[in-house]
Amino acid sequence: MDIYESLNRILVDIFNDILDIERKALITDEFSDISVNDMHIIEAVGIKEPQTMGQISRYLGVTMGTLTTGLNGLVKKEYVVRYRSDKDRRVVYATLTEKGIAAYFHHQNFHKKMIEKVMEDLQPGEAEVLIRTFDRLEQFFKSYDN
Repeated sequence: MDIYESLNRILVDIFNDILDIERKALITDEFSDISVNDMHIIEAVGIKEPQTMGQISRYLGVTMGTLTTGLNGLVKKEYVVRYRSDKDRRVVYATLTEKGIAAYFHHQNFHKKMIEKVMEDLQPGEAEVLIRTFDRLEQFFKSYDN
């Protein structure tokens, strides 16, 4: 197998594995009522100051309609609350409930373990090479339009 075939196989396998493993790791008995997409919305809402709907939709790269649909489900399941700004009633904020914060930290823990595993055997300088490589891959995905 040449380098091209090896890299292609690895990238395809990693992409598929991440989706499957993340679903299995994140959607436990405690969080069985939400999806991985829901978990990513929870991550975007975050635990810092409340986020506006616009900030969240830009972070996720989704339309406001898609975000509203996702947030409606999370509000009903009591992971997120929404409220209007006192200063400008057109601005809607979202923030996590205690249940949402628990899901947020569950998700963060999965990512922390993943990064620790990737980093555990790297020699000095290899992490920087890995970051540059993944940055190039990310740039390719963002610029790709057939």
